[in-house]
Amino acid sequence: MLDEALKREIDRVLDAAVAALSEAGNIGPGGVIVLGCSTSEVAGARIGKGSVPELGEVIARAMLEACEKRGLHAAFQCCEHLNRGIVLEQAVLRELRLTQVKAVPQPKAGGSVPAAAWKLMDRPALAMSIQADAAIDIGDTLVGMHIRPVAVPLRIEYGKVGHANLVMAYSRLPYIGGSRAVYE
Repeated sequence: MLDEALKREIDRVLDAAVAALSEAGNIGPGGVIVLGCSTSEVAGARIGKGSVPELGEVIARAMLEACEKRGLHAAFQCCEHLNRGIVLEQAVLRELRLTQVKAVPQPKAGGSVPAAAWKLMDRPALAMSIQADAAIDIGDTLVGMHIRPVAVPLRIEYGKVGHANLVMAYSRLPYIGGSRAVYE
């Protein structure tokens, strides 16, 4: 059974992270935030060495609720055993015209958080990749490959979730041109 204090911490940190990314990145309704998470790291083990499915459900639910509250879409990065595929709602996959792939994430093949998200979603799908508006990385999962350029790091008052490092970034439009370019 999971510690109630850790559950509250997860809810608080993910709500704050999604809120901060939404504000700093000016991400409005319909935007996508991708979460990469190692439940092993959150629980104090080495990444990939101590998956905690019950923790995956708590984290996935907190992310889905934080995004839903703001009209955003949550996406979940799988581990390398599913080539870092992305779990998201089928409707979002179609709207963004992403390439769908065939697999169902499991705690030991995809990760505890994506496996839990799959079960919590109405019509889950697995995409090969995504270029999201922002990303949250809990436990050094290297989620940056799924952020649209140009990634801007963002820090909030929380630097950890459980024992795992918390890293975030949002994307901004690239500046093009030279000395004559006008951006406003």
